[in-house]
Amino acid sequence: MPVIEVTKDVDAYSITIVAEFSATVERLWELYADPRQLEKVFGPPTYPATFVEHELTEGSTTKYFMTSPEGEKYPGLWRITGVDRPNGFTFEDFFATENFEPAEGLPASECSYLFESTGEGVRATYVSVFASAGALQEVLDMGMEEGATSSIDQIDAFLTA
Repeated sequence: MPVIEVTKDVDAYSITIVAEFSATVERLWELYADPRQLEKVFGPPTYPATFVEHELTEGSTTKYFMTSPEGEKYPGLWRITGVDRPNGFTFEDFFATENFEPAEGLPASECSYLFESTGEGVRATYVSVFASAGALQEVLDMGMEEGATSSIDQIDAFLTA
């Protein structure tokens, strides 16, 4: 399994997921930079994502939605705050309205995705930091850990296909 570690730090309001993939840093970057590829692995397998707008450049906005098995759409929004191609990127992550505006009353997070060569592949470190322990707990109660883990666990098979 690609996910090798999940750490929840209530004091730092964060969750960190570490995964290892049988690919190069450049190949993993390509996956995250290309919305059509990202759609194949982003979100839990039963909630596929559709990226409406996506460009990994600082200052850009990513708009997407995940679709439930019942057909319900759950929009999301990223504001890209930093890009270090091919080593990773940072962004603000929001639950969104159907018009892709940040949804009021739902937790947002500051995220960093870091990609490092291991010599045998790539180690990816995914960090999400929330505004409070309560916000972290709210997304954990929504199933964020399980959803993110099942999403990340799809990546290795896609990259090596």
